[in-house]
Amino acid sequence: MFFERPESGTKTLLVHIQQNDSELATVSELRELVVAAGLEPVACIESRRKDPHPGTYIGAGKLEEIAKVAIQVDAALIVFDEDLSPTQERNIEKELGRRVLSRTGLILEIFALRARTHEGKLQVELAQLQHASTRLVRGWTHLDRQRGGSGRGQGSSAGLGGAGEKQLEADKRMLSDRIKKINRRLGKVHRQRSQNRKARKRSDVKSVSLAGYTNAGKSTLFNRLAQADVHVADQLFATLDPTLRCLELPLVGEVIVSDTVGFIRKLPHTLVDAFSATLEEVTQANLILHVVDASAPERQERIEEVNRVLAEIDAQVVPQLLVYNKSDLVAKSPTIERDRHGKPVRVWVSALAGEGMNLLSDCLAELLAEDIVETTITLAPDQGRLRAQLFESGIVVSESTDEEGKINLELRIEQRNLERLTGVKH
Repeated sequence: MFFERPESGTKTLLVHIQQNDSELATVSELRELVVAAGLEPVACIESRRKDPHPGTYIGAGKLEEIAKVAIQVDAALIVFDEDLSPTQERNIEKELGRRVLSRTGLILEIFALRARTHEGKLQVELAQLQHASTRLVRGWTHLDRQRGGSGRGQGSSAGLGGAGEKQLEADKRMLSDRIKKINRRLGKVHRQRSQNRKARKRSDVKSVSLAGYTNAGKSTLFNRLAQADVHVADQLFATLDPTLRCLELPLVGEVIVSDTVGFIRKLPHTLVDAFSATLEEVTQANLILHVVDASAPERQERIEEVNRVLAEIDAQVVPQLLVYNKSDLVAKSPTIERDRHGKPVRVWVSALAGEGMNLLSDCLAELLAEDIVETTITLAPDQGRLRAQLFESGIVVSESTDEEGKINLELRIEQRNLERLTGVKH
């Protein structure tokens, strides 16, 4: 590969630069990212800077301070909580004599560690290669080597075959070839996902996608909703690979629920592009469950950041339901909040404690259901299987039996499901 991976447990010096008043730009988040990458944070230098220095981002004085602290704590790696240009990264490495990672590079390291499926690994490798392609010129001596032909057999003197191809040019060509190959493979994944979505639309199956800031509890909520076993951990980007499960909802019937990668401040564009096939599940959904960590002090800023990424992938037009998770940590009872038209806009739950999940299911059914009709149907005594199906779907309001033994069921159901289950047009 064209980029070196820092070893697990590498001592790391954090450089946190506050450029604006964003509540999301916190030292604790940077520390969590470093730990998630398997590195050991040993010290942190904080600074405020309005305008980045063009050559080193931080200026000579702060660079000198970093150099001294790095020696004191024996840090082999310097991680910046901002994105550095290739030139800035190269200049800082030259001055410090140590490996430097920007925020994007750090997040890519985490994604590389967490991807499990073949598709996930391809997506992460693509993002890494796209990032590395802008940083090939790093001052390493091996990129200055040249390979020339011997000139033999071409009427030339031995050893006078010309300069040949620079190693840098060869690396660029290999990068380009690998990117094209991965894009072709991901193209097949994209087409397969599109076919699956078309099949779901033909069968009129609705879909719900979970989105939210990383570590908001999406996977825990997903497991509660769909009775799934997605990996859950109290760390950033615990889940990368997309997971789809079926869910039965009252009135609506079968629904496909998908869990997606968590968003974060300054999520690298290379990752957004690389995960486009996965994130399309969000853009094509009938409803987005925007999961929010209710206990996070900066929860409003996190909501805005997630909405920014959703807009970037053209998912801002998809209806949203805000799910305030971890309500038990803020002593808030599970409840549904509605707009002035009575439509659910916010629901408070605790996925870990399993509180409020029935309210969330009610909200999903209410927001996804269309053309609700109330009708009564009559079943013969031998139609017990259909009767059981209707009760399992949660659409039976009441039941009675007449003198002839026929079963009268009062239903509250979507028109399309009524026709599908009973063949009755209301």
